[in-house]
Amino acid sequence: MAKRGYHHGNLRQALVEAALSLIEAKGPTGFTLSEAAKTAGVTPAAVYRHFEGREDLIAEAARQGYEIFADLMQFAYDKGQPSALASFEATGRAYLAFARKYPGHYIAMFESGISVNRTPELATVASRARGVMEQAANDLSQHIPPEKRPPASMFSAHIWAMSHGVVELYARNSPGTQSPFAPEDLLETGIGVYLRGLGLINDDP
Repeated sequence: MAKRGYHHGNLRQALVEAALSLIEAKGPTGFTLSEAAKTAGVTPAAVYRHFEGREDLIAEAARQGYEIFADLMQFAYDKGQPSALASFEATGRAYLAFARKYPGHYIAMFESGISVNRTPELATVASRARGVMEQAANDLSQHIPPEKRPPASMFSAHIWAMSHGVVELYARNSPGTQSPFAPEDLLETGIGVYLRGLGLINDDP
């Protein structure tokens, strides 16, 4: 729906919102800057006053996504406190919840091919998001004997990879990858298996 009369500051965000809707509908490479301009209700020339090209526009969508993502991860971590286990499990669930609620941002962040190191701002906020999960892993790993304790960065990377895999395979409606189990159940049980392997969950009465 075309909109007119954006102030200078609002036009940039209007273009990001337009890009997000197009990313959801067509994928990160399925639209042009002209289409983004048309969706935002402005001329293509107006886009170039704010973004050098489509990748810059997607990178800004990704940066904003990481801001939301980092805030959600921090909220999940804080909500689980003072239990290290509850905080750790909550950050895993927050990953899946984010992918469901913000698909355009998620695609821009993880499926567009845009490097988190494209801009310092993007790298900083992506690091903040990773840092929350790593802190949760570090808290929990203190309950593992030092000789059996994996580095917190490895610990969190395993859970990040598991979360990402569940999202990509089973929560994004990928053709031919339907599971008889809900993505939330797959992730929760997968994390449970991982934590049992580290001796962090004991099912014995």
